[in-house]
Amino acid sequence: MRSRAAAFPLVAVLSWGVMFPVLASALVRVDALNLTTARYLLATAILVALLLFREGGGALRPAGRATEIVVLGVVGFAGFNLLINLALGQAAPQQIALFAATIPLVTQLVRWARDGVRPRPALFALSLVALAGIGLVLTRGRLDGLGEFGVGAVLTIGAVLGWAVYTHGGSRFGGWSPLRYTTLTALAGTLAMLAASVLADLAGWQHAPAAADLVAVAPQLAYAVIVAAVVAVLAWNTGVQRLGAANAALFMNLVPVTTFAVQIARGYRPGAVELAGVAITIAALVAANLATRPRRAARPRPANHAEAVAVADPVAVVDPVAVVGR
Repeated sequence: MRSRAAAFPLVAVLSWGVMFPVLASALVRVDALNLTTARYLLATAILVALLLFREGGGALRPAGRATEIVVLGVVGFAGFNLLINLALGQAAPQQIALFAATIPLVTQLVRWARDGVRPRPALFALSLVALAGIGLVLTRGRLDGLGEFGVGAVLTIGAVLGWAVYTHGGSRFGGWSPLRYTTLTALAGTLAMLAASVLADLAGWQHAPAAADLVAVAPQLAYAVIVAAVVAVLAWNTGVQRLGAANAALFMNLVPVTTFAVQIARGYRPGAVELAGVAITIAALVAANLATRPRRAARPRPANHAEAVAVADPVAVVDPVAVVGR
């Protein structure tokens, strides 16, 4: 069961790893904010349709949690995606992906700061090991250039913090399906992005894309909407509910490895140091997954005793693959 649950965040991070070079190519024709807004207008429309079909109109009501939904939607969807797109205009996709790999560490720190749940030493240590492996993959063992990303680094750090807060927030909506949580937060984030995009166009900070520009980036938008925004985010939120925020976030270490693999497919040939980094990253992820199993299996649940915990990680009630397939 746990191995099946791990498939959800795996699908998400592999999709996002491909997304970085895809979006970077689209930014040549469309400004970052307009591209992000166009992407999520389409994605949110699909998510709303799926939610209405699956759970009915009542699922669109925030159930007294409107403020939390808006904050998470703006910080997670609008903040992360906008800052990532802006960063892609300042640095290479591989460099952005490297910073994105710090999400497991930041998620554990957010959980610690908000809920007082100290990170498990094994998970924290293995996150660092995986991050070290990614550093080898993307820098080929030469760390002297990591401090040269400038504005791109600052933007990506902000994006990472926003997604860590969003990931942690997802574990607090255990009574909701991943589809409902994804849709309502995406709706809030998309409205914020639309307002910001209109303001930026009117102020002359960017230019509204022409129809020819949107047609030119249609393949990139199709991937970014259907795969990276709908399927991947639903899979991610399902993984968060089934594995917990800290465990699911470990899979983010595979994002830059996937980006690296895309470059190989385009003709790049890796060296021995980079291949060693891939092996270290995958080994750390497998070890982290195995390290959590004995502790969960060895703790029986009394029939009439509710254990007090700071953050509950309940089982998800919606399979995103089933939702999309209906």
